[in-house]
Amino acid sequence: MGRTAVVVGGGIGGLAAAIGLRRIGWEVTVVERAGVLDDAGAGISLAANGLRALDALGVGEAVREASRGQYTGGTRTPGGGWLARMDGAELERAVGTPIMGIPRATLHRLLHAALPAGTLLTGAEAGPVTQIGPGTVRVDRGGTPLAADLVVAADGIGSKIRGRLFPAHPGPLHSGSAVLRAVTAQPLALRTDFELTWGRGAEFGHIAFPDGRAEWHAVLALPAGTRFADPLAELHRRFHDWHDPVPALLDATRPEDVLHHDIGELRTPLPSYAVGRIALLGDAAHAMTPNLGQGACQALEDAVTLAAALTTEPTVEAALVRYDAERRPRSQAVAKAARQAGRMGHQLAHPLAVALRNTAMRLTPSRTAVRMILRHHAWEPPGLG
Repeated sequence: MGRTAVVVGGGIGGLAAAIGLRRIGWEVTVVERAGVLDDAGAGISLAANGLRALDALGVGEAVREASRGQYTGGTRTPGGGWLARMDGAELERAVGTPIMGIPRATLHRLLHAALPAGTLLTGAEAGPVTQIGPGTVRVDRGGTPLAADLVVAADGIGSKIRGRLFPAHPGPLHSGSAVLRAVTAQPLALRTDFELTWGRGAEFGHIAFPDGRAEWHAVLALPAGTRFADPLAELHRRFHDWHDPVPALLDATRPEDVLHHDIGELRTPLPSYAVGRIALLGDAAHAMTPNLGQGACQALEDAVTLAAALTTEPTVEAALVRYDAERRPRSQAVAKAARQAGRMGHQLAHPLAVALRNTAMRLTPSRTAVRMILRHHAWEPPGLG
C-alpha cells in the first residue's frame, strides 16, 4: 500500500484527515487555497462522537482544555419561555462527555499544531486531479504537480474535485436560509452555557466559551445572495424584543466581526465517497444543514475511519471501498435528520404549526430527548493500530 497523500482543503476535516494519515505512518501535504479560513471568527459545538474522533487523533485532551462544557441551557421561545432544558450532566452520564463549545479558530489552531511545520500549504490553489498510473494520483498545484498514492478531497461544499468526479450530480443547493454569526468582543455574564431560541421563521442561539466570550448565530429564512448594508443593525432590528441575553450578545459584538453565509447542503446524496484513489471527506462528501451541530463531527468521523481503513486493507482502493461503505450510510442519515430538524425548527412560520411544535417539545421527557441525541452522538472510533 502507498504511503503518500495530498489533502485538498485545510479546514477541520482536511487537517483531521492529515493528522490521521500521519498517525498511521503516511507522508501528507495539505493544500489550502485560502490564507485565512472563512469561518475563523465563529464557534463550534463538539458532541461526543466528534470528541472521540479527536481522541483517536491524539488531540482530544488539548481540545477539551480549550473548550467549555454545555451543562446548562436548552431551547426557548422569543419571549423567554422554556421549550426544553438541556441536562448536560445526564448526557455526560450517557455518553461520557457533555457537548463542548470552542472557537472554531482555536480548534483549527490545535489541529494545525498537531502537524509538522510545512505540512499545510496555504494560499495554494489545487487544480485537476488525475490518475497517472495504476497506483499514483496527481494534483496540480498552481502548475506544480504533486504525485501521491492517495488524494483526499476535503475542499468543502463547493468541492471542485467532487464536481469533476460526479459531473451529473446537481451539487449543493440553497437550503432557504442564511446564518449570521460572530464571537462577542468581550465577556458576558451569561446564565447558561448554550441556548437555542426558535421564533417564526428565525432562530437565535449562543455558545459560551471558557474566557466568558460567546459565539452567537442567527438563522433567517432568506433567498440566496441576500445581504444587508449593516448586518448587525439588521439583527438589532429583528431581535431587539427577544429575551435576554439576545440583545446583550448583539450589543457585545463589533459590526466588522459579523459573518454572513448562505446555508447550502448536498440534498441529493452522492453515490460514492470514493473513486479510485480519491476519497471525498467532510462537506465535500455530505454537506448538511447545521441544525444538529454535526457537520464538523461527521468530518472528524470521516478522518478517523479513513485512516483506520488504510491500516487494515491490502490496497488503497480496497481501503476506500471500506471507507465508503462505513461512512456513507451514517453521514447521509445524519444529513437527512439535520434537514428534518430544520423543518421543525426555525423554518416553521405558521402560528398553528409553531404552537403544536412547542407543545410537543414541552411534553417530551428529558430522557426521551437524550435518547434522540444519542442516535447521533453514540459513535465509537475504529482503532488506528
